[in-house]
Amino acid sequence: MQTRKRTESVRIPDRIQARPVRKPGPIVAAVIVAIFVAMLIHGMVTNPNFDWPTVWKYLFNEHVLDGIKWTLLLTVYAMVLATVLAIILAVMRKSSNPVLRWVSWFFIWFFRGTPVYTQLVFWGLLSVLIPKLAIGIPFGPEFWSIDTKTVLNATVATILGLGLNEAAYLSEIVRAGIEAVDPGQSEAAKALGMPPSMIMRRIVLPQAMRIIVPPTGNETIGMLKTTSLALAVPFTLELQFATNAIANRIYKTIPLLIVASIWYLVITSVLMVVQAQLEKHYGKGFDSRPLASKSPKGTDGSEDGQEVDKINQVLMAGLNA
Repeated sequence: MQTRKRTESVRIPDRIQARPVRKPGPIVAAVIVAIFVAMLIHGMVTNPNFDWPTVWKYLFNEHVLDGIKWTLLLTVYAMVLATVLAIILAVMRKSSNPVLRWVSWFFIWFFRGTPVYTQLVFWGLLSVLIPKLAIGIPFGPEFWSIDTKTVLNATVATILGLGLNEAAYLSEIVRAGIEAVDPGQSEAAKALGMPPSMIMRRIVLPQAMRIIVPPTGNETIGMLKTTSLALAVPFTLELQFATNAIANRIYKTIPLLIVASIWYLVITSVLMVVQAQLEKHYGKGFDSRPLASKSPKGTDGSEDGQEVDKINQVLMAGLNA
């Protein structure tokens, strides 16, 4: 900006006063889109079939709020379980032991290849398939046993079903993040005498988080909405079932669907903000700024982007050498 002002202040004979080319296309497109948006909003507000008074009446209903609580709990517990299993499965996929590699591959193949609704139905019927859980000598006497229904209630079955299914997807995300880390990092850590577990925990995973966090955030948002399938277990406390129960009682389906949609959108918006903050946190040190103490300056006093990239590449090559 300073350079432009300084250039304009210099008197140049026969200077051409160029005018920017007018582009009516974007303006016309913006007007058309604005008209369609206004028509959509007007139709939603004035259409009596949406029944907005009923929406506002049940938006903060106690059963709806209780459903939100259980939806959040299912999402958190399932994602914690999935994250732990995903890290284990990703490490197993990269193991030199073929048994571990094949077990991990089979787990991912099975849970990615079957619908989550079908898996939840099986988890709900597990007490029928396996009435008793026991510990003892294989093909021999039992030392301890318990009824499956006592351990695997609807809540536990839902968390296990959602968590195991999500672990299969997250494991591939974690594996991609681990493989994106420069192998020289692990080699340098080995040269310092660090054990493999510490290398993975202190060197590889912190650097892989920059790649793992964005898709994991998307998976978390997807998990929030997948909890609506918990009826297959059956689990009858989450948000979608709570709004459906009210709709069946008062015979107004559309307003209660809008209530559920509003709350899902609110929670998703909060999760997107958290995801953005996590991406910003784990993206520190990867921004396009020079690693040197002195940064190259352009003609206007700002940093030259191309020179910044060149210095970063040279310095990183020297650090990895």
